[in-house]
Amino acid sequence: MQRKILLAALSATAALLAGCASAPRTAPPPTRTARAPVLPRHGGMRRPRPPAPPSPSLAHTRIALLLPQTGPLRHAAQSVRDGFLTAYYQLPAGERPQVRIYDTAAGESIAALIARATRGGADFIIGPLLRANVAAAAAYSVAHPPILALNFLPRGVPQSSGLFQFALSPTAEARLVAKRVLADGHRLGIAIVPAGVWGTRVLHAFAPQFEAGGGRLLATARIDLSASDYSGPIERVLLIRQSRERLQRLQTLLGMPLAFVPRRRPDIQFIFAPAPASTERMLEPQLRFYYANGVPTYSTSDAFTPNPTANQDLDGLRFLDMPWMLGNPLANAVHAVTDRAWPAGGPDRGRLFAFGFDAYHLAVALFVRRVAPGALELNGLTGRLRIERDGRVHRSLIWARLQGGEIKILPPQ
Repeated sequence: MQRKILLAALSATAALLAGCASAPRTAPPPTRTARAPVLPRHGGMRRPRPPAPPSPSLAHTRIALLLPQTGPLRHAAQSVRDGFLTAYYQLPAGERPQVRIYDTAAGESIAALIARATRGGADFIIGPLLRANVAAAAAYSVAHPPILALNFLPRGVPQSSGLFQFALSPTAEARLVAKRVLADGHRLGIAIVPAGVWGTRVLHAFAPQFEAGGGRLLATARIDLSASDYSGPIERVLLIRQSRERLQRLQTLLGMPLAFVPRRRPDIQFIFAPAPASTERMLEPQLRFYYANGVPTYSTSDAFTPNPTANQDLDGLRFLDMPWMLGNPLANAVHAVTDRAWPAGGPDRGRLFAFGFDAYHLAVALFVRRVAPGALELNGLTGRLRIERDGRVHRSLIWARLQGGEIKILPPQ
């Protein structure tokens, strides 16, 4: 019954979803690499080009979905799967592709799963999810269907033919933040990032992009996510301690107490502070306490979750996020559909749900509509998607600022 409700509601958005891509469904414009050769003239007339091979029927397409159905990542994978199936059920039953889900956490190697999916007649494979498993898929050299991996290859692992990479990457977002900071005219700043691997990766993505555009990071600090008091790192990176030390030297020199208000360093134009939303809500008030309230703070999408009351502590924060979180016509339509289908709540419909939804439409565009990398652009729930010739899906996101707990959309970069 729930599927029937979802199907009926989704039909109302079919036209909107059908118009998401810039290339048409049946005859995508040829790219330079895909252009048919010009045939020689015959009898003063140009011989007609042979007709293009027909696109495969979606109803006769077999898709293999490689996701962990058990283990610690099963909940994340379920959100991806639910988003995928939401896109899948927008079509009438007779027009849907055949889908088979393979459990990547059941102990079978990625190579064995790809081989099994290939023997099972899969025309296209979506997944796997883990970065190490994507590397294993890239290393699989036996003939197999095209693969849309749900993560990026690790640094240094070469791209393989027939492998596309789609990810919600915080490092890719960090590079976009660097470009936005530069576009806003800021050249000098500091970074405050979580201690550990995640914070290091994000900082190492942001800093080279920022410095390549002429910017300079004056200092960096790392905060412990298990703590709630960040005064130590903040004082060090804002040079508050040096201000207090100057006071002590003056009082010692003059032999008398002085009325004094510590000052932060005056040379910074912005703060880059990527962190989970719960951490960001504690960090921003502490930055204001230490006299940084006039300095714009930039973050990645991790800093935002919809909560007008709690987000009042993030007043002024600039961040980027996907349409699914910030809203646009497509996202609003799908939200309305899923709210009607699951009035009591239903499955988790966060960013990974949107990720699965877009993965389905990317697969259809790549395999069924035969849109070539470099020519494919798609309005998705996770952003404006573009597949480059290197097989990576690049996302253009929406910029926003929090003001009084409310979202204010910023002009594009």
